[in-house]
Amino acid sequence: EKKFGEEYAVKGVTFDLNGGKIFGFIGPSGSGKTTTIRMLTGFYRPTDGEVTVFDRPPTEFTTDMRRRIGYMPQLFVFYPNLSLWENLNFAASIYGMPFFGRRNKKLREILEIVELTGHTNKLAREVSGGMQRRLSLAATLIHDPTLIFLDEPTAGVDPVLRRKFWGHFHELRDQGRTIFITTQYVTEAAYCDLVGVINQGKLLVVDTPKGLRYSAFGGDVIDVHTKEHVEFHLKHSLEQLPFVRGGITRTSETSIRMIVDEASTDIPLVIEWAKQRDVEIESVEEYLPGFDDVFVELIGKENGHA
Repeated sequence: EKKFGEEYAVKGVTFDLNGGKIFGFIGPSGSGKTTTIRMLTGFYRPTDGEVTVFDRPPTEFTTDMRRRIGYMPQLFVFYPNLSLWENLNFAASIYGMPFFGRRNKKLREILEIVELTGHTNKLAREVSGGMQRRLSLAATLIHDPTLIFLDEPTAGVDPVLRRKFWGHFHELRDQGRTIFITTQYVTEAAYCDLVGVINQGKLLVVDTPKGLRYSAFGGDVIDVHTKEHVEFHLKHSLEQLPFVRGGITRTSETSIRMIVDEASTDIPLVIEWAKQRDVEIESVEEYLPGFDDVFVELIGKENGHA
């Protein structure tokens, strides 16, 4: 927990994260994402509770342990009157990277990844906000950290480059790195191995992307498309099946949506049910709700519970 004065910024956040994963921390602005990162990196001490990273509190990190961490803050923190190359070179020097060939080669490689090659002589104050975000990401990765904290890294980045960023994040994960990433783009949950949803300082759920959908809707969602209108008594019969977890809604004259225990095993049972009642089915398929809908459902459940 973390309080500022009498106000809680984070309250009741508990999770464990093993290495080699991408952990997405998703929530609206002001929900406690940045405060959590600042406790994990040692900038803030928790008001109550314990934080351990690398099996020790961040306030007890050694210099070598800090070198293993990359942290991209939400705001731009570099020197506005230095060029992009000079800023990145400065970041590399902080971590003691050798000055000659190896450092220059690494700088060129990382600038290419964030697509800043050709802009290196521009002053930081003269480039767009998106370019500043790319420079911040480059500086975070320049020393090859094993644990990477990224606070809103894709904010203000165009969709094409955002997808490229995520491709690089997956490469880093596959190399054994651990990435803790915050985002307001709910759809980015699909790119993570685990996702924590936070709202008003409370951690609502930690699960896989598939598990989030299941938590939000109480099961898997499937769509049934029939050749003819499904009469009320047949809809009622479907609702009585033991694997149906929620009410059935009509999405068109010949389509219904239902929540079941597990789509892969229950779809054949729906088809068998239709055969027994001479209901002609055109298709039965799993429906994957968008993560915007998932997030709204999770927040709604929390507010309803409160």
